[in-house]
Order: sequence, then C-alpha cells, then structure tokens
Amino acid sequence: MHSSSKILTLIFFLQTLTLTLTAQTETNLHFYFHDIVSGSNPTAIRVAQPSLLSTSLTGFGDMVMMDDPLTSGPDPSSDLVGRAQGIYALASRDEVGHLLMAMNLVFVDQENNGSTISVLGRNSVYDEIREMPIVGGSGKFRMAQGYVHAKTYTLDQMTGDAVVEYNVTVFH
Repeated sequence: MHSSSKILTLIFFLQTLTLTLTAQTETNLHFYFHDIVSGSNPTAIRVAQPSLLSTSLTGFGDMVMMDDPLTSGPDPSSDLVGRAQGIYALASRDEVGHLLMAMNLVFVDQENNGSTISVLGRNSVYDEIREMPIVGGSGKFRMAQGYVHAKTYTLDQMTGDAVVEYNVTVFH
C-alpha cells in the first residue's frame, strides 16, 4: 500500500472515530432500588442454594432472582421509574457480601418508557459506593455503555431488605 493510501485510510478512520464519539449522548439518572427479600410479597427470591451452603460462611453459590422496583425517592411509595429484573449470586468463597449482578434496568417512566440498561458486574455490598459497568441497552439506550454507582441507603439487618441509591451515567 502506498503512503498516500495509508494516509487516506488513517484520515477516514479518524473521521469515523470522531463522528462516533461525538454522536453519543450522556444521560444521568438517579433512582432508588428496593430489594425486598422478606414478607409475603418479596421482590427478590432465592432460586438456588448449593448443598454446601450450610458450611459456607459467605453464602457462596446462593442465587436470587429479582424484580425490584426502582423509584424516584427512597420511600417505596415514591413514583415508579422502572424495575431491576435479573439475578444476583453470592460469588466469593472467602469474603462476605460480594455479588455477581446480572440485571436489566427496565424503565416505565414517561421519558424512558420501554428502554432498558443492562448491567453486569461485581457488587461488593459492604463498600460505601460500588461501581458496576453498563454493558448494553435497548430503545433510547441502544448500544449503551457507562457505569452505575450504588450506595446503600438503608439495610435492615434482621430481614435483609435494602434500599440502594443508584446514580447512573450512560452513554448512548
């Protein structure tokens, strides 16, 4: 390939990359995730528990399916903005509170209705702020990438019920 062809190819590549990067929109979302594991109407239920769990201090292998409400405020009666649908699993044999999160944030609010954000990553629940990657999305958030910052708002040590504040930065 001649030098001029290489230069033209490089220029084309850089122009395409620039257009791709500048065409993305940054959206910031803020809501509360309500994980209710107790009572007669839980939003998260255990779907798998290994037989060795009784000897594990970390709950390693325990898996929970969730359909948790996402609300505009920490109160469960706040406006519903969506649902966190997916699964989380206790993923550490040696340390307590490390989850593998695989979930879709499914939005029902007027602005984002029908759109989703897909999250897949580690959630170390006892860290003050946890960061999880956004790996995709649909609708308004098609081809999404970004991150979620999660911070526990309340945790009932007796029931395991939790409210978690989510700050989401998504590029789409």
